[in-house]
Order: sequence, then C-alpha cells, then structure tokens
Amino acid sequence: MSHSNTARMLGYWEDRRGDAGVPQRSSIDPADFADVVTQAFLFGRDGPGAYPFRLAGALLEDLHRGPLVGADFMHLWSGGDRLRIQTAIEGAFVRRQSLIVTAHGRSLAGAQAKLEILLAPLADRHGKVERMLGFYQPVSPLFRLQDQHVERLFVQEMIFADGGDPLSSALRLASVDGRLIA
Repeated sequence: MSHSNTARMLGYWEDRRGDAGVPQRSSIDPADFADVVTQAFLFGRDGPGAYPFRLAGALLEDLHRGPLVGADFMHLWSGGDRLRIQTAIEGAFVRRQSLIVTAHGRSLAGAQAKLEILLAPLADRHGKVERMLGFYQPVSPLFRLQDQHVERLFVQEMIFADGGDPLSSALRLASVDGRLIA
C-alpha cells in the first residue's frame, strides 16, 4: 500500500471490525470520510462473480463514464483478470479480510492511470457478509488519461491487508498415485 488515503480507509474499516471480525454496514458513516467520499463505493454480492454497485462516488463515475449503480463491478475489469478478481473477492468475503488491488485503468486509446483499490467486506445486521466497501485512490496523475474514460482495469498486484495471498486458496495441481489432478 503506497497511499495515505488507502491506509486511512483501511484503518477506518479496521477500527469498526469489533468482535465479529468485520464491520456491520450500519457502522460505516460516509460523513467520517467526507473529504474522500467521492472515491468510495459499495457493492453487493448476488452470487459468485456478480457484484452490483449499490453506491458509487463521483470520482468513479467520472472515470468510468457515468452512473454505476446497478452495474456489475466485474465488468470494469479486463476479461483476463476477471477470474483472478472474483477469486480474490470471494476469498475476502470468506476470510472477512480486506483486499488491496493495484491496477492500471486504461482508456480505449491506451491512456493509463494507476490506482489502488481497497475492497473491505461488510456484514448485515445478522452477520452475513455480502457487501463490500470500496475505495479508489489514484496513485498516478489522472491527467495521463487525457480526458478519456477508463474502459477497463488491469490487475498489477493483489494482497490481503494482513499480507496474505488472495489467490493461495485457488485450485492447484496435485498428484495422487502418480496422476495429476486439480
């Protein structure tokens, strides 16, 4: 993690974790981070790989060309990165751990900007974890996009906030009686 705003949002989320290990959605107050609320978002989980935006700040909507509420978070990512992102998000939900993704946002013309994206799970009042508080932090100047919109995000690096590898629980090849199996 390289930016102080990302660290601040992670600290905010961690301060609200409590005994359940993940904050309740009701414990998050956007007024507590009003100066960066345009960089925040919230998405739900309708199933594995289906993460519709519930809220999206103005920075995200400006970067991605308009209203995002109802759109799927997965559609922002390049086709080659979607399975990796889905695996990491599902791991974050299960582990009740926040995830930090370093990505490049790229326009159709190839202009790029680097972003840190924090994804931190939230629970409902019954303790079910099916929402994610998100935060975009540009870590390169946005003028590099040359007033173009980000069409796709490309993963550079992903890590759980505790330092764990979000893809370590993915399928791996194993050998049983000399035969390779998944």
